[in-house]
Amino acid sequence: MKSYMPRFLPIDDLDWISFIPLIGEANAAVARYDGLLQSMVNPGVLLSPLTTQEAVLSSRIEGTQASLRDVLVYEAEPTVTDDKDYNDIQEIINYRNAMAFAVETLQRRPISLNLIKRIHAILLDSVRGRHKMRGMFRDRQNYIGAPGGIQHATYIPPEPQHLQSLLENFEQYMHSREKDKLVQIALLHAQFELIHPFLDGNGRVGRILIPLLMYDKKMLSSPMFYLSAYLEAHRRDYYFQLQQISNTNSYNEWVHFFLNAVRIQAYDNIRKAQAIRELYEQTKTVLVSKLRSKYNIQVLDALFERPIFTSSRFLASTKASRRSVLRILQILEEEQVIHSARKGSGRRPTVYIFEPLLRITEDI
Repeated sequence: MKSYMPRFLPIDDLDWISFIPLIGEANAAVARYDGLLQSMVNPGVLLSPLTTQEAVLSSRIEGTQASLRDVLVYEAEPTVTDDKDYNDIQEIINYRNAMAFAVETLQRRPISLNLIKRIHAILLDSVRGRHKMRGMFRDRQNYIGAPGGIQHATYIPPEPQHLQSLLENFEQYMHSREKDKLVQIALLHAQFELIHPFLDGNGRVGRILIPLLMYDKKMLSSPMFYLSAYLEAHRRDYYFQLQQISNTNSYNEWVHFFLNAVRIQAYDNIRKAQAIRELYEQTKTVLVSKLRSKYNIQVLDALFERPIFTSSRFLASTKASRRSVLRILQILEEEQVIHSARKGSGRRPTVYIFEPLLRITEDI
């Protein structure tokens, strides 16, 4: 198998007529979802578990096994786990950290190749692939396929000497105007995966770029679009459609797949975000009537930001006194807002779970 040289962007033979129905539906769904985001008082807090779940699912596409609950339990009470569990969890935490860093950077400057390299450096910090030119574009040939050598490759990206021109073209197109922004993002995601500019971590970087580009191009008021749920559920088709670009030299079927994925996932994001907002209001009503505390909002935000927690973590999040926190936790348990997943003993604290929020988040 020879290495594949992707076509330079923009693509001049796209079948725009066939895209029209999906373009309209996908953009309408994204606009409706963004309207919901804008109506939320603090979407970053309310949708925090969804952001972590996106990191879980994007990492799972690459082979990690850790669940959302594994990550939240670990963050509530970091303990020594076996190497595989720790590495999986750390990859997911790195994904979330990389996204947070990128969002903060986008407040000051647009997406660039340098930002993409910084994202990659954070993703691979202290996990598998950390020795594979972390934060740098590759200077050697890589491939996709089973272990055992390039002769077993299912796809061979362009040779290293072509990277500079391909990435410069990628960056130029990223900042250009296209007939439709979602089609442009579809092409950019596919092109990034075809170029495969890093020795490891290309899939995760490419998927992080999707919501960042939607945010950078003013399609979203917050970069919270969780496409990995769809891509993980349709992993085989996702890989097949990307592979077909190199087989046919056509991007049309990939664009169809991507637009449909965005449309379906936008409505699923709407469903979950609405359910979370309703749960927030219901929980607030309970807190106001039962707690009668000046810490109501801090308690509410703490539950939604970290739905698995210990009393010490809850104390740090709410800034309430220890006496107040113990009283609040007792009332929340009595009212069945939370339950204890593990009772404390000795120096080990009780671990609490805000189960209704996890059920919404994990409903794929």
